[in-house]
Amino acid sequence: MLKKELNNVGVIILAAGKGTRLNCTDRPKVMLEIGGKPIVSYIVETLLDAGFAKEQIVLVVGFKKERVKEYFGGTVIYADQDKQLGTAQAAYVGMRELPQDIETVLIIGGDDSAFYKKETLLDFIGQHAKNGATLSLLTTESESFEDMGRIIRDESGNFVKVLEKEELSEEQKEIKETSTGTYCFDKDWFEEIFPEMKQIEGLGELGLSKAVEMAVEHKKKIQAVKLKNNGEWFGINTEKELEEADFRISNGPYIRCQNKHLD
Repeated sequence: MLKKELNNVGVIILAAGKGTRLNCTDRPKVMLEIGGKPIVSYIVETLLDAGFAKEQIVLVVGFKKERVKEYFGGTVIYADQDKQLGTAQAAYVGMRELPQDIETVLIIGGDDSAFYKKETLLDFIGQHAKNGATLSLLTTESESFEDMGRIIRDESGNFVKVLEKEELSEEQKEIKETSTGTYCFDKDWFEEIFPEMKQIEGLGELGLSKAVEMAVEHKKKIQAVKLKNNGEWFGINTEKELEEADFRISNGPYIRCQNKHLD
């Protein structure tokens, strides 16, 4: 995909989470450091290197948002998610800050995207455009998939829905293809359907996986694109994962957050 073809594409990075499982109180989860830099800084650098302008990149911030804004300054734009009501609500808040001429939106988690290559993201956006999809989802086959949303396909192998772990049957828990949470959406369509979106049962949140169900109901074209290199998606939810991510980048000790609660 050429740089000029990115002119109508916006990117929303979800960066509002507190990261309760990592017990940090002085900074948001995405500002924990790997390789001596905040987790989220890697995806911002990748997007800028891929050809996106700062006006096309929105960081959705919430908990300790001043830490994010102080670090990135004017290199991106920001959307404040004052109430964290789920990933879909965060995406909607972010979309409202994008320029009017944006038609396609790439949604990325700020805490699991540090290892994405620009070629992977550009290819994903390109496939979304080429196939005329309303919704595209990047998927992976993870070795640790128990806590992740599963990709549900029909008998012909067509992507039909995403089920969060709270919604899975015992049989579905064995599915290894999982959602990365990285989506491409038709912006106008998402903004149109968002007010009618239902919460994820068992979570009480407005999750992006519900947009898949709505796209199917509306008979829109959807697709699930598998990562060629599963290692490019790396979720950071525990201290062990934070250590591993840091090791992959720098082979050095990670920077622990200050004012940490001790169990």
